[in-house]
Amino acid sequence: MVRTLALLALLTPLGAVPAAAKQSQQAPAPFTYQEVMVPMRDGARLQTVILRPTNKAGKLPILLQRTPYGVPDRAPGGIPSSWKYLMEDGYILVFQNMRGQFKSDGDFTMSMALNAKGAKGVDEATDSYDSVDWLVKNVAGNNGKLGMWGVSYPGYAAAIALAKPHPALKAVSPQAAWNDWWIHDDLHRYGAMRLSYATDWLFSLQNNDQGQDFDYGGKTPVDTYDWFLKLGPVENLDKLYFKGSVPRLTQMIEHPDYDAFWKEQRWTDKLGRTTVPTLHVAGYWDQEDPLGTWKIYEKMEAQDPDDLNMIVAGPWAHGSWHGAASDVGYVKFGHESGTDFMRDIEAPFFAHWLHGKGAKPVGEARSFQSGSWTWKSYAKWPAPGATATNLYLQSDGSLSFTAPAATAQCRDYVSDPANPVPFRERPISRTYPSQEWRWWEAADQRFVDHRPDVLSYVTEPLEADLTVTGDVSATLMASTSGTDSDFVVKLIDVLPEDYEPVKPGALGDYPRTMNGYQFPIAMEVRRGRYLQSFEKATPLTPNKVVAWDVPLRAHDHVFKRGHRIMVQVQSSWFPVIDRNPQTFVPNIYKAKPADFQKATQRVCGGSRITLPVMK
Repeated sequence: MVRTLALLALLTPLGAVPAAAKQSQQAPAPFTYQEVMVPMRDGARLQTVILRPTNKAGKLPILLQRTPYGVPDRAPGGIPSSWKYLMEDGYILVFQNMRGQFKSDGDFTMSMALNAKGAKGVDEATDSYDSVDWLVKNVAGNNGKLGMWGVSYPGYAAAIALAKPHPALKAVSPQAAWNDWWIHDDLHRYGAMRLSYATDWLFSLQNNDQGQDFDYGGKTPVDTYDWFLKLGPVENLDKLYFKGSVPRLTQMIEHPDYDAFWKEQRWTDKLGRTTVPTLHVAGYWDQEDPLGTWKIYEKMEAQDPDDLNMIVAGPWAHGSWHGAASDVGYVKFGHESGTDFMRDIEAPFFAHWLHGKGAKPVGEARSFQSGSWTWKSYAKWPAPGATATNLYLQSDGSLSFTAPAATAQCRDYVSDPANPVPFRERPISRTYPSQEWRWWEAADQRFVDHRPDVLSYVTEPLEADLTVTGDVSATLMASTSGTDSDFVVKLIDVLPEDYEPVKPGALGDYPRTMNGYQFPIAMEVRRGRYLQSFEKATPLTPNKVVAWDVPLRAHDHVFKRGHRIMVQVQSSWFPVIDRNPQTFVPNIYKAKPADFQKATQRVCGGSRITLPVMK
């Protein structure tokens, strides 16, 4: 499937213009359309589209979005819903294809390194600077103020402009952005490769400039679980299919550890004092980029004497805050949190800093809290007032706030790389345009609850609401009989058996009922070879119990009275995470078939989830 504007619609809702949009015959077109080639300092020219509203007089600020996914090929016949509240104030909207994409000159390397040298040295920050400079000097009728915004890749492209901000850059909203592709987000989870997503995403970006899907060897439809299992070691993906046509995947295979190649691209190291008002946006259920926004916010917060740095988060999948956002997959809460965000937070932010309208935005952190399904404001993040509280995994399969008396007691299971635990129900379709992908991190976990290679721990029904606000983490006291291993930890809100009445005729639908639904709140993986060091992989000592620290990111959730808290532990999450052979090899992506061996995993006393509990 060709995915140009279609992919833009999926990943960057703010920039999406339906290809079928037509000019209205009853009313004037809402925008004029202009395509230009904007020159960069090294002589490269970037394809840029300018949309000017026809119903706004006077000088207007510019809103710029830089993207690798393609710019609009015509003016929309109406105002897309995600622009509605912004366009009430009026902006000149500018969309630009990044270097090497579509008609833009140069090479699309996906490098985040900020190492431009000399008068003609370039990187993404200099391209942003040069674009802003040209636009404010050459776009007629602008007021000299420019903002940047976007979701996912355009969110990162907006954020990186803050490393070398142009004087005309007056407001930025990086949404679902990233800062470190080895630690987290699109390509890895703490050094574990995000195999299926990286395959589909990187192929569409680098194999061609038309956004085409990887065809899995011509197999349609495909169960990617079965396909990747038959593929064998990760390097076979490049050897047999990509054949060097996706440079970033080749680089991932050749740089398995957190070496200089990856550290050089940690662009947030170049951030200085916060001088540009910035509104970060994160989704607690973002299936693609859940961590980067928090890390960029954290870095900017360290040097923010003028209180210009803000963050907003909610129960959202990747970019879903640019819609009604009244559900988390099958969990319906009936309040349009996305409409609230667009109308009451995003539009006033840009209106103040670019138009001079309204009061200065206040509130360091805004969160649409899941469970209570209400908006909360916090003076800072992590929110003050939370107490770190341990919830212990007991050897009888229960969860308790009381530490176990005997830490030697363990539960065990056999992890088999030939039969890995799927990350969602099979058949597992390709990432795009699959609808299952959007909400897989909120999907009912009962599909793996009784597998022999998944351990479940659960509390009694809660006697009172339990509010968790801040960074969640887990510590497993665990061992493996192998010399390498993964452990996956899931924190789950188990809905009561009487959560909803079962209506006649509803049993034919999936899920058959929300009663007993295992609603995941946080899930993460740690790879054993990196427990001692991210920079240098080391083997595990067989059967030695050691601490596995598993960060579970920031959350804001209320476990309601009558619900139960569950923790699941497993050692594979396939194929969203590549298989660990469970035998240590220098480069895990080049493991041989004989290296993939069964291993006995033990989870022992002292294992715990640490919750930031609000009173």
